[in-house]
Order: sequence, then C-alpha cells, then structure tokens
Amino acid sequence: MEINLLCGKEVIGLKLPPSVLLIENKPAEALADPASAVSESLLQPIGTAPLKEIARGRKNACIVISDITRPVPNKIILPPLLRTLEESGIAARDITILIATGMHRPNLGDELLSMVGKEIFDNYRVVNHYCKNTEDLREIAKIEGAPIEINTHYLDADLKILTGLIEPHFYAGFSGSRKSILPGISSFATMKFMHSFKVIEQLQEVNCRLENNIFHQYAMQVAEIAGVDFILNVVINKERELARVFAGDHDLAHRAGCDFVAGHSVAMLEEKVDLVITSAGGYPLDATFYQVSKCLIAARDILKKEGTIFVVCGCQEGLGSEEFCTIMRSNPTPADFISRHGHPDNFVIDQWCAQNIYQALEHAGKIFIYSPGLSQADVDRFQGLKVVDCQATVNELLKTHRNVAVIPDGPYVVGKIGRK
Repeated sequence: MEINLLCGKEVIGLKLPPSVLLIENKPAEALADPASAVSESLLQPIGTAPLKEIARGRKNACIVISDITRPVPNKIILPPLLRTLEESGIAARDITILIATGMHRPNLGDELLSMVGKEIFDNYRVVNHYCKNTEDLREIAKIEGAPIEINTHYLDADLKILTGLIEPHFYAGFSGSRKSILPGISSFATMKFMHSFKVIEQLQEVNCRLENNIFHQYAMQVAEIAGVDFILNVVINKERELARVFAGDHDLAHRAGCDFVAGHSVAMLEEKVDLVITSAGGYPLDATFYQVSKCLIAARDILKKEGTIFVVCGCQEGLGSEEFCTIMRSNPTPADFISRHGHPDNFVIDQWCAQNIYQALEHAGKIFIYSPGLSQADVDRFQGLKVVDCQATVNELLKTHRNVAVIPDGPYVVGKIGRK
C-alpha cells in the first residue's frame, strides 16, 4: 500500500506491505455551511443560554484564541462570534482578542494577519499573552503551594470566552476549553508547576483520557476560579476543514466535543508493535522539533519496549526555542536529562516537551528521524538517527520488525491497547 506522511508543507510517500497495520482517523465530513453552523451553535449552545443572552448587559469582552501553532479556522469562527457580541451591545472597541501563546513566541504582523484575517486585524484589539509580563498577570489561587497567575486582560473582562480546537492531547487528554487558560494565558511561575518534571512524570498514557488525569483536574480547577462564560470549540478533519462545532458550557460542551473526537481519533490495537512509522502532523504543528514530542509519545504508547520509531517532521524552524535547543544539545541520554532537570530547582522553559522526547528515547531502542530542518549534529547529540532516504530506511527496518504500525496523521490519532 502507498501511504502519505505530512512533513512540513510537503508530503512523503512510502510504499509499505499490506501486513503493516494502518492506524488512521475515521473520516469526519466537512460541514456544508461552516459559518451557519457556528452561528447556530451560538443560538443553541450546550449547557448554557444563547450567547446573545449571556452577552447582553456586559460592558466588555475578552475572547481567547489559539496561537499560530494550532490550525484553528479563526476566519470562520470569529466573525459570527464578534457579530453576536456587537448585536448584544458590546462595541468593537470593548472587545479584546487575546492570543493564548502559553510560553510560545508572540504572533505579530503578517503572521497575525494570516491567523485572523484583515477585517479583524484592522478593527479589533488583538494582543499576545506574554507569560513573563508581570504587569499583565494576577494570582488567583495556589495549587500545592504553586502560584496560579492568569492574564489580567482575561480576568478583568466582563465577558470571558474561550475558543480553539478539540483534538487529542498527550497531557490534557484533549485540547480545548480549560486548556486555553492553563497553560494558554498563565504565567511562567504557574507553568513551572504545571509542566514540572513531577507532574509530567505522572502523565502515563493519558492521551484522549480526562478521568484520572491530574493535568486535566488542575486545569479545570483553575478554569472554575478564573471564570468561563462561554466556549466556542471546533473539530477539524484531516483536510483541516470544519467538521463540528461545540459551543456553550466550558465542561459540558467540551465533553461532547471530546466524545466526538474520541470516536474519530482513537484506534484500538490488540497488542503493542515492534515498529511505529509516524508523522509529526505537518505544518504548522511540526515547525519545530519541540512539537514533535506529541507524536513520539503517541508512538511510544503503542510500542514494545526497545521497539523502533520512524518519524518524519519538517522542523523548518529547527529544534525550537533557545532553551529547548540548550536542553537537547546538552543531554545525550535520558539519564543525563533526568539528572539535570529532575529537580524543581533546575526547571527551565520548554523542558516538559524535552522530557517527553527523552521518555520516548528511553522506551524505544532507536528513533529514526527524517527532517529537512534538523542538522545531522543536532540529531546526533540526543542519539537520534537522521534519515536521508525514507523509503530505503523503511525497507531495511521492515526486514527486522514483524509487527509494524503506520500513523500517517501522527499526533491526531491515538492508539490504545485493548479489545477492538
């Protein structure tokens, strides 16, 4: 069979024998009229009154949107949302669109224009969250002694709305809703706790699982304290078309969306495999190796100990942030990473995704990496194996691996071991 793997803005084609297990999403049809579906969801939300009723009498609003690393169809979902707020009496000048960057870089200029479109770019206040700007942060609680600090643009808004995608997530179970607040608009100090070595170490096979998930529990606790008046979350299909809209209560609407995503994204396997061939999801998700941790964890969860992972990832921007580069270039082995970053006093930004990569490296015997954006030196430093010819490498691996699975959509599909 012929399989296409997304790699940056390109596609890598592989020829594989029919014995290879194909793990893929169940197709989700695109909505025939996406804009109308969004408008209807605002009129008939899940678990709340219509947005126009909630917004009536509010002085101002803050709408949280995802950053550039998430392919949210903002140009489709934001216009009906903004129109509803203005029809309810909130002027455009009193609406703030807050980009939930977490600890990512800001989205500015042409990049921002591409995210929201010219009409919104020109007529609304759009601001980036900066996790270290203390003047824009306020403590609202403590969890296990750690300060929970949230962006004041959101906290001080009279109407609080969260938007974004619902998709599998290797920490939170599913993205969306409460995750827009934590980590989306939280402080560095808060994420130092939420992304600590201790918390991440507890997250074992939590992809597509909310129950018994400490990350989800903490995020829900913070959302309740910070307040959420309404969410507008969507699901996109493989072609990144709008497939479903879930609006309303931050818990009930989100859970309905999670159930839908699980039905399309979870694949049951009878046993773990010897080799996983996967993709990091293509651009923009695989712009850096930092984000590749998502598909590596998904692969690890269905891989036998000492098995092999083969991953394709564009990584046009290289490894990632300066801090992430330092981690990956300074720790040749998982043991080195644990020795340096296992203690909370040594916490540095972006260590959590590095932790997941080292978890995958520790579990797998070898990780083969095809990435036009990564140098040979960088792949060598953390003991990955850089690939030049994908088909030739896969052909060699198929000679020595009996049970093989391929995941063309990488982090968007979650394999779980159990009865089909």
